[in-house]
Amino acid sequence: LIWIESPTNPLIKVADIKEIATICHDIRDDLILAVDNTFLTSYFQRPLELGADLVCYSLTKYMNGHTDVVMGGITMNCDNLYDSLKFLQNAVGIVPSPFDCYQVNRSLKTLSLRMKQHQHNAIKIAKFLEAHEFVDKVLHPALPSHPQHQVALKQTYGYSGVFSFYIKGELKHSTAFLKALKLFTLAESLGGYESLAELPSIMTHASVPIEDRKSLGISDALIRLSVGLEDSDDLINDLSLALEIASKI
Repeated sequence: LIWIESPTNPLIKVADIKEIATICHDIRDDLILAVDNTFLTSYFQRPLELGADLVCYSLTKYMNGHTDVVMGGITMNCDNLYDSLKFLQNAVGIVPSPFDCYQVNRSLKTLSLRMKQHQHNAIKIAKFLEAHEFVDKVLHPALPSHPQHQVALKQTYGYSGVFSFYIKGELKHSTAFLKALKLFTLAESLGGYESLAELPSIMTHASVPIEDRKSLGISDALIRLSVGLEDSDDLINDLSLALEIASKI
């Protein structure tokens, strides 16, 4: 089994899924390529069409999108894989409740509308941040400055609301920025209707050894945003004020 995610969390690196799938299946016929497609959903990226064998989702995030369900899902094209995983699901007992299934099914009816708005808001905010004097670097695949911008154009149909950026400064500037936010909620989750902000180095990725974080680029200046469905101008004003406050620390 080879497991990848694209884009990655929190550095938003984009993997060439088709190329990786070709390499995997050239090495061994029984090698399984699994792709975590949580960030983009099947609306913006379809790994099975790119050669992946399994695609997994945290349905808690964009697929449900209302921050009221905890659930995961796996999709595949192979009947043998389906039968094996279906047996394991039943045997282990990881069967979601009927109400949670109802909630996710409800949310899928608005997936396209929500993802389009997440994309619109996030790209607008990413461009604003890239031009801001107190922002060092923005990591968003829609921007030509992103290292894998061309790969993203080739294999995706759009972008979600999750991206990261480096603020100029250190931990005290990052924390001041996050504390100053009013519309963005300080939280680790993502993919809901509300806008969230977090500091991976001391939150989602705090358990990663500090040397590993440094080598990966997960510094105290890296901030991850999950841009929600609010008015984009309101969100930009919130970020602008928080950056102004942080810059004076």
